[in-house]
Amino acid sequence: MQIEQYIDRAQLRLGEVEQAIAAFDFAASDPGAYEKLNREYQRLTRLRDAWAELDKANRELAENRELAEVEEDEEFLEVIRGEITELEVATQRLDRDIKSLILPPHPNENRNIIVEIRPAAGGDEAGLFAGDLHRMYLRFAEEKGWKTEALEHSESPIGGIKSTAFSLQGNSVFRYMSHESGVHRVQRIPVTESGGRIHTSTVTVAVLAEAEEVELRVNPEELRIDVFRSQGPGGQSVNTTDSAVRITHLPTGLIVVSQQEKSQHRNKDIAMRILRSRLLEAKQAEEDAKNAAERRQQVGTGERSERIRTYNYPQNRVTDHRYGITLYDLTNIMEGAIEDLLGEVAARDSEQLLEEELTKA
Repeated sequence: MQIEQYIDRAQLRLGEVEQAIAAFDFAASDPGAYEKLNREYQRLTRLRDAWAELDKANRELAENRELAEVEEDEEFLEVIRGEITELEVATQRLDRDIKSLILPPHPNENRNIIVEIRPAAGGDEAGLFAGDLHRMYLRFAEEKGWKTEALEHSESPIGGIKSTAFSLQGNSVFRYMSHESGVHRVQRIPVTESGGRIHTSTVTVAVLAEAEEVELRVNPEELRIDVFRSQGPGGQSVNTTDSAVRITHLPTGLIVVSQQEKSQHRNKDIAMRILRSRLLEAKQAEEDAKNAAERRQQVGTGERSERIRTYNYPQNRVTDHRYGITLYDLTNIMEGAIEDLLGEVAARDSEQLLEEELTKA
């Protein structure tokens, strides 16, 4: 089935959903059913609007290209060429959005996320680069208008990061960030290097969809909760009271430690949020494994041991290894300008999944 046929079907479905919403009986129906209908309505509306915008942009692009072939005024020709460039960028973006919207929504599409960053190989330099990635994500979040919340943060004596965890809440956080899990490699001359040699270091990033307590209940009898005195820098009460919390999930052996806050209760809440998200990740990974034959084309595996990207400072280059995407814009990317990079990775993934989806349809 071609995309045009899918769009026609989506238009018909949008009409059905609109009627179902208008006739919805809140007294006799599950409120969750209304939320599901509303999410489908929003997705189909965005798909309809994006398709209309793409059609308009393609028509304008064709007209400008024809005009450029016959225009002789050089000054006006430059204006036309500028419009062509803008329209080409717009059509690429709209095409990418449409392919993402056609796909069935991911189960985590509307969830907030927890991002964990830890240095791997490379000593102090890995910790410094972990700090750079942390800042990059926070600046991108600020640009997108997302809410951020620090859950855990531990710094090294020279200003790098030992570990950090933070939540991101807002529109499309999962869609943008879901492919960031894995090993991020940096190649540069460390500030700690006196000989001017380029070092290679690695940092691991994990992106966890946040599970609400009502969605994933954890049996208290399956938990061992220990409290202890926090380690490292902190306020007076942090270092002198047993405020740190360690939670062990006995069936799986998962261990989460939180000592960011002065309050033992707050640290326990944070640890439980992270634990639930890790349990959800494990549950979904198990389900994905059962359907591995249908997901062979998925970009990467999401495993933290998989090297997904290299940041090469001498060449101002960023390469995403899953699809061979290379951008020579490292300076701006490290300042948070990562939307094009993340969007391109998601688009390549969507293209492969869309091919499967249209083949099945």
